[in-house]
Amino acid sequence: MKKLTYAALAVVALLVFADLAAAQPNTGTPGTPTFQQPKYTGIGAGIGMGLAIVGAGIGIGLVGFAALSGIARQPEQAGTLRGTMILLAALVEGAALIAVVFCLVLALIAS
Repeated sequence: MKKLTYAALAVVALLVFADLAAAQPNTGTPGTPTFQQPKYTGIGAGIGMGLAIVGAGIGIGLVGFAALSGIARQPEQAGTLRGTMILLAALVEGAALIAVVFCLVLALIAS
């Protein structure tokens, strides 16, 4: 599991530093920044949206698994656990929706 985590971190670092390496030097007027904004913001926004959706899926799956295992241990608490599960799933989905909206705004502003 640690090797998979290190591989994922290496891929993320590669994507971040690839954008920095792709920045072109600016030879324009004095007073302008040294490097221009990379043109790959849309790719970053797409990757961000995908990660937000995958994260929400994993989170909702974990919430459902925990609720079902709790109901299996104590069936008399099924109503309470079901309500809590629905609330937590809604919070996870809301956080993912906010992340997707931020990525869309980033993609639209940058283009």
